[in-house]
Amino acid sequence: MAESLRSFFDELTAPSPTLVVVNRSSPDPVRNLLDSLLDGQPVSITETEVANETDDVVALVEDGAVVARSTLDELLESVLLINSDLYKTGALDLGEVVLPDVLRGLDEVPFRLRGYPASNKEKLLLIIVSRVIERIAAEHGRGTLRASFQRLSRINDERGTRDVYAALADTDVDVHVYGVGDAASLSPLPVTVHTGTSFPYRRSWFVVFTPPADAAGDRVALLALEDEPNVWDGFWTFRPELVDRIERHIADRL
Repeated sequence: MAESLRSFFDELTAPSPTLVVVNRSSPDPVRNLLDSLLDGQPVSITETEVANETDDVVALVEDGAVVARSTLDELLESVLLINSDLYKTGALDLGEVVLPDVLRGLDEVPFRLRGYPASNKEKLLLIIVSRVIERIAAEHGRGTLRASFQRLSRINDERGTRDVYAALADTDVDVHVYGVGDAASLSPLPVTVHTGTSFPYRRSWFVVFTPPADAAGDRVALLALEDEPNVWDGFWTFRPELVDRIERHIADRL
């Protein structure tokens, strides 16, 4: 049994991935956006020219094999030209949030990400994955969602976040939220509120969805820990056994 949320990081075994930009015809600033998103991460980015291949495709390569593909346009529209304010303000509808296949394929890669102002882009990966998990939960309509916010007040302060959890209220998903602050402020929302002041409440960021035992569908978890101010170690996983253990640890320990 895991002793702490941190101990789940010790189980990550993903190979070192490479993103290969195939037949790039887009200008250098587009390539620079991709570089800035993954700067300093354990993900290499290279380019190659391949005859009879489509231009501006990004391939995810692990152990010499292509495991996922996305177009540069897909990355631009869903990540590279997006900023976190669109999620905070609710300018993006939950149904519009998409995680391109090559980023989904970076599951169980340990990231170390800085928030604004140190970086304009790095933490965006965690924000997008969080919203994707919330979208999966809303589309499924049943199951359990557990999410931490550090400060519970963020749910009301960020219109986009408030809208997401109001939308989840229209489903049969059992929603649990975790953080520091006034639980009564969330009373209009049909969510179970867990409060505390220990490290997991103050410095963890998780969004975990598990469908009912009798239903098919993605089990998915994001887990990040703020060991330094505004610097996060994080990963996401679609591995059912690992997702279930993260969910049980949160349910039993927090």
